Amino acid sequence: MRRPLRLAGALALAACLALTGCGGKADNPAATAAKADKKAAAPDRVEPLSGTPKPQLPVTVTSAEGKKVTVKSADRIVPLTGALNEIVFTLGLGDKVVAKDITATFEQAGKLPTVTRGHDVSAESVLSLRPTIVIGDTTSGPAEAMQQIRDAGIPVVLLDTAKSLEDVSERIEDVAEVLGVEQAGEQLVRRTEDRIAAVQKGIPQPKDGRKPRVAFLYLRGTAAVYLIGGADSGAGSLLEAAGAVDAGAESGLKKDFTAITPEALAKAQPDVILVMTKGLESVGGVDGLVKIPGVAETPAGMDRRVVDIPDGVLLNYGPRTDEVLKSLVDQLYGGAK
Repeated sequence: MRRPLRLAGALALAACLALTGCGGKADNPAATAAKADKKAAAPDRVEPLSGTPKPQLPVTVTSAEGKKVTVKSADRIVPLTGALNEIVFTLGLGDKVVAKDITATFEQAGKLPTVTRGHDVSAESVLSLRPTIVIGDTTSGPAEAMQQIRDAGIPVVLLDTAKSLEDVSERIEDVAEVLGVEQAGEQLVRRTEDRIAAVQKGIPQPKDGRKPRVAFLYLRGTAAVYLIGGADSGAGSLLEAAGAVDAGAESGLKKDFTAITPEALAKAQPDVILVMTKGLESVGGVDGLVKIPGVAETPAGMDRRVVDIPDGVLLNYGPRTDEVLKSLVDQLYGGAK
């Protein structure tokens, strides 16, 4: 299920992306864009390929835990993450999807039953839908629930978790292989790669050449959760591809997330803060964000330079990754080309 990524050199190409501006004034498009009104949010929809592919089954694949799994039918598909659900719909198999998890926020999945409680899979809910294939990733669990589904005779295929831009094409191909629609997978890979490349063209660059420092903050104000992303947050690839510095990782944070402290923010010294939209809303917007201890003292806090991307797409690394990049550019540069 693995092959060399066709996005060879994608990170080099993506270096022309500038997620943020730098600390300067006249030469800092991010500072200008931070004052601009955001464009109306686009509808949260996926764009399926034209036509409905016919699965060529059975296929035998190797699940992430090393088990051989034979898939005989794709008539009733249960994807266990929003990112995987998005890929299945975009491949043109949305009419065969019978469930979603809580992170599948796009419009076409809206009426599907949810088979997770929080982020935990409910085996009973999954089995009640009589799936012919369940697709998850290495974060899907708990293990007992996954085993209960297998014990009921349902094929369960787990894929490696996508954590970088380099995973985009591979993840699409893996899902397409599991469902027996490899040709559609190749078509979607080409479309996705072409769109990512198109976003990369003509993006303004800071004239002083200084790489912007961007801190990714995970916020859930209602639960008093305030975290700063480190080397394993999943955002580093986007920041690197954008020609930016992951301020959390560069400051020495090795884990995925660490509790925000004034000391951690002072060390990271971000020029811009990246957040998920619902996370920003949960703390009361930018006004509430700068009240979190330490934020107001950073360059980003002082200049109120904040980028927010919808929770359901920011770290999906799938068919809408080009939209994530475009949203970053539009917010930070005001649509300038």
